[in-house]
Amino acid sequence: MTPERMPNADQLVFKDKFIERYSSLTDIGEFKKYSLSFLRKSIRVNTIKMPVPTLKKRLEDAWTLTPVPWCKEGFWISGARRDFGNLPEHVLGYIYVQDAASMIPPLVLDPQPGDIVLDLCSAPGSKATQIGQYMKNEGVLIANDIDSTRLASLGINIQRCGLTNAVITLMQGHSFKHTTLEFDRILVDAPCSGTGTIRKSVKTLMMWNPDMVRRIAGTQRSLLTTAFDRLKEGGTLVYSTCTLEPEENEAVVSHLLSQHENASLENISLDIKRSPPVAEFGGVAYDPDVKKCLRIWPQDNDTEGFFVAKVRKE
Repeated sequence: MTPERMPNADQLVFKDKFIERYSSLTDIGEFKKYSLSFLRKSIRVNTIKMPVPTLKKRLEDAWTLTPVPWCKEGFWISGARRDFGNLPEHVLGYIYVQDAASMIPPLVLDPQPGDIVLDLCSAPGSKATQIGQYMKNEGVLIANDIDSTRLASLGINIQRCGLTNAVITLMQGHSFKHTTLEFDRILVDAPCSGTGTIRKSVKTLMMWNPDMVRRIAGTQRSLLTTAFDRLKEGGTLVYSTCTLEPEENEAVVSHLLSQHENASLENISLDIKRSPPVAEFGGVAYDPDVKKCLRIWPQDNDTEGFFVAKVRKE
């Protein structure tokens, strides 16, 4: 099915350096076609408040729900309206409006009831509420963010979804290195250049430049290293971004592996179409194990572009 193209798509300009870089990474024609098309709307059923069959029965008369293959609580939703955030089911916390690709990191993290979990960069809360859902309100979830203005939405979403095991903190991610806390599982959904999200934020095209990518990559390396240090032995760490830049993805993970002998990558098994991770970029060869990471382009599944790595502390 061909995605619906944005009405002003012909007026949007990709920078020459962007075209040059991404032509070496993917089919640039397909990437542009999907990046300049509307994103399919999707929802996640919040099973803390309502079972999936019950929610489907509530909506199926007015809406078409198509299952997301990799997430049993996820559905693409379509109907006469597009303001899904105004649905009573959303206001009551029965559903969360969330891109289908964004559901992947909590699935890979696989939090269990009773775990001690850290979501290092959690606002506005789509992944934090999904993690809490899988924990069934048992254990402790630390939902942290650096941006105080975003904590309001994080708190509202946590309350709306009925999470009672979440603690919200306002800290720089790097500051966790000064604590003695240790976690069973940690999600680092890192701040990034966002080149996988052009179809919902076209300003990314104007903001993008190689220098910005390099600066952000430094922050990401620091966040990932801090998180790994706070991970219990035998624990699981998931690193994810919504960018498609190798310097922010495979290079960051490769750097962690080079600095920590007890860090190992694990395969990610999901029912999803994926593209090969980048083994080398800009003359720099990455650790061969980055082949275990998950890299999806917008054209792979008609979603946002995403990168996910699953790390275990031996």
